[in-house]
Amino acid sequence: MRFRPMPHLVVSISGHGFGHVAQTAPILNLLHERMPELRLTVRTAVPLAHLRSRILAPFEHLHSQGDFGMAMSSALDVRIEESRATYRAFHANWDERVAEEARLLRELGADVVFSNVGYLPLAAAQRAGIPNAALCSLNWSDIYRHYCSDKSGSVRSNPSTSSGRTDDERIAAQILACYANADAFLRATPGMAMNDLPNLVPVAPIAAVGDNRRDELERHLRLSKEEKLVLVSLGGITSRLPIERWPRIDGVRWLVQSSWQVDHPDAIALESLPLSFGDLLASCDALLCKPGYGSFVEAASSGVPVLYVNRADWPESPALVEWLQLQGTCREVSRDALENGDLAGGLESLWRMPQTEPVKPGGAAQVADWLMQRLAR
Repeated sequence: MRFRPMPHLVVSISGHGFGHVAQTAPILNLLHERMPELRLTVRTAVPLAHLRSRILAPFEHLHSQGDFGMAMSSALDVRIEESRATYRAFHANWDERVAEEARLLRELGADVVFSNVGYLPLAAAQRAGIPNAALCSLNWSDIYRHYCSDKSGSVRSNPSTSSGRTDDERIAAQILACYANADAFLRATPGMAMNDLPNLVPVAPIAAVGDNRRDELERHLRLSKEEKLVLVSLGGITSRLPIERWPRIDGVRWLVQSSWQVDHPDAIALESLPLSFGDLLASCDALLCKPGYGSFVEAASSGVPVLYVNRADWPESPALVEWLQLQGTCREVSRDALENGDLAGGLESLWRMPQTEPVKPGGAAQVADWLMQRLAR
């Protein structure tokens, strides 16, 4: 009998927030259950500790900065000109960059390349003749065009190349081609429309759903049944809220990450609790966040109401907010209210709203099915 080596899936995950990991991890976990012999390599700039908290399958980790995303001055604010300059530098030697990435993928022995949602690995896989697919609720082509184009829809004026295209037009076209030439762009629901992609394959919501362990949490924290727990999360972008300046709200406790070093009598460090993030979310009375795929879909799948501050200029936000308004329980607060901790009224209104049935996320199984078909070839 001829020996067949273990299939090797090389996965690239954007480090632009934790939503990309939230989308990808449930798929990798399901693949491992179905194909325990599958070899996984994960390339990302996301901290290894966070990866291991989400990806339960064994994997080889390779640090990679290949996916830039957008430069952020906070969880809500994009540094547009810095982002544009980084993209121009990244694309200045594009052909050489793709060739080097293709060489690396060949050396790794990748059977399939799966990217959320960096486009360089896709371009390199296409050059190397390796099956490849993208997964995400957004793509950097649409994000780039949104921030670097004028209101007429054309890319903002800048010096043109010999072909007559501006630098930004060339960059936007290169990014779009990487996605359009993949075997599929598996667009997670909710997500941007992505009408320019001929290979778009919509899939159902993707989420890791934790267990409601509220009784255990109340015992650990010595909470009364009347006290409320609000989980505060900005989705992995390096930023913090001035919670130490927030006024106290009777009966409300805040769960915050320890790296914020919050000095507030009602703040509790997430890391001090003996529960995973998913179990904490499922055990809370509300999630306080910005619009983000992982935050919104995991909350809706856990039946947890959401108080959010909108990101009106982020082009993915309208699709996320519209979906959560239909599928979950949510209420918007202003940015000033978030900064000042003026949240009592918003929370009271949120808790008076009718509760919806939790969403049943089926997207991970759909994507796993698609990948297994390619890996079996």
